Amino acid sequence: MTEQKKRGRRKALVGVVVSDKMQKTVVVMVERLVRHEAYGKMIRRRTKVKAHDEDNRCSMGDRVAIEEARPLSKEKHWRVTEILGKAVV
Repeated sequence: MTEQKKRGRRKALVGVVVSDKMQKTVVVMVERLVRHEAYGKMIRRRTKVKAHDEDNRCSMGDRVAIEEARPLSKEKHWRVTEILGKAVV
């Protein structure tokens, strides 16, 4: 990871790569736990985000850390910062 100037707080998420079919882009599924407003049960909510992968290092199933970035395309506003775990084949 290259050294960057600090630009304030950026949102950071951890998720699993579900698609790597695009060039320099991966689709990351982020899971979060939310309490149901009426019943109080914890529910899993999933969000898919597109993230920039400059060197095409990520593959399907990898666990990655992503951070918010400036808009890179119509739907891509996140950047892969590091690969936390490679997929088990």
